[in-house]
Amino acid sequence: MSALLRTVLGALLGLLLAASAPAASTGAEPLRIAVIDTLSGPFALEGEAMVAHLRYLAGLFNRQGGVLGRPLEIQAYDNKGSPQETLVILRDLIERGIQYVAQGNGSHVAGAILEAVEKHSRRQPDRPVLFLNYSALNPELTNELCSFWHFRFDANTAMRLDALTDAIATQEGLKRVFLINQDYAHGHQVAALAREMLARKAPWIEIVGDVLHPIGKVRDFAPYAARIRVSGAQAVITGNWGNDLSLLIRAGAEAGLEVAYYTFYAGGFGVPTAIGAAGNERVYQVSEWHRDLPDEENRPDWADFADTFERHTDGRIPWYFHRTHTLLSMLVKAMEQAQSTHPRDVAYALEGMEHETAFGPAYMRAEDHQLLQPLFLSRFSRAARHEAENSGFGWVTVRRIPAAATALPHNCRMQRPGRD
Repeated sequence: MSALLRTVLGALLGLLLAASAPAASTGAEPLRIAVIDTLSGPFALEGEAMVAHLRYLAGLFNRQGGVLGRPLEIQAYDNKGSPQETLVILRDLIERGIQYVAQGNGSHVAGAILEAVEKHSRRQPDRPVLFLNYSALNPELTNELCSFWHFRFDANTAMRLDALTDAIATQEGLKRVFLINQDYAHGHQVAALAREMLARKAPWIEIVGDVLHPIGKVRDFAPYAARIRVSGAQAVITGNWGNDLSLLIRAGAEAGLEVAYYTFYAGGFGVPTAIGAAGNERVYQVSEWHRDLPDEENRPDWADFADTFERHTDGRIPWYFHRTHTLLSMLVKAMEQAQSTHPRDVAYALEGMEHETAFGPAYMRAEDHQLLQPLFLSRFSRAARHEAENSGFGWVTVRRIPAAATALPHNCRMQRPGRD
């Protein structure tokens, strides 16, 4: 390792280790970003982890001076997974002058935020609000419902399914697939798009089951595991996340199901523990990050970053939502380029922005405000370099998908405000 690289890495680690310390007071008014998400109930850990990621990153930026001399401040609000609760919180935040809102857990919630933000920003152009979407994947949010005031920093359902179905279509002997998803907007999209893509890419595959279940309310997935067994499925496609995914895979393991799982979020909290040995070489996920990536890409700085973040959370939360780094980095860059924190100016700066992530270039498509970023198809395996949740297993890359290859057509017809 060169002396220069050692110096750079040493400086980075110094910033990381100092991240838990409060930012030095500049006397400037903080730039407040309100995170409205599920912080209680069965999906609380996902919401808490997202807040922890964003606060940690904000701390790093604040140690470097914040943005335009203002410290970043992440405020968290529990919407209990309810669109109605979300709108009550959002109205209060707007009245208090907050102009940046972030959310992701639940496309039904994201849809409510997007509609409210669009109406407010159109009616009060001097006080617009920018919606930063880090996980809500419904493709309609950047298609029929697209808005100048909304940016998505995660790959949408169609983009993720495109990668999963490409992989499924190459599996020799795979002829029977079962679909199981949560009964809300995202789950409906996964089921419909999986059918369409498999029919086009692998017409020899039969859909032997298509089930929607209540989101966050099922405690025993044994009956669903039994249905999968009876169907004769060889693989399962699911957009489930959080506790709903953990319980599903655990029930399958207890039932002795010998199926492959193709998932969006199997690397998430509690899922690797639920998978255990029964999932070795059987469970796949598509994501922008997994813990083996720094080793595979020869990026020791990001291995150190992930380790430092986990120590910062006392080992309770691993570095998982890598897109949060992209989100805040691009947001700060847009503000610096615009020399403004006004949402309209920042939105125009974000449109078309190119950004170098740790594992390849990303691009914010101007036409629909959908981020294109590198994605990775990975498999749960004992051969992984790093364990997930002390399970004895981790993730190994099966396929790397460059940002440009994730791009899909869109039908957004965006209305933009004037720049003056």
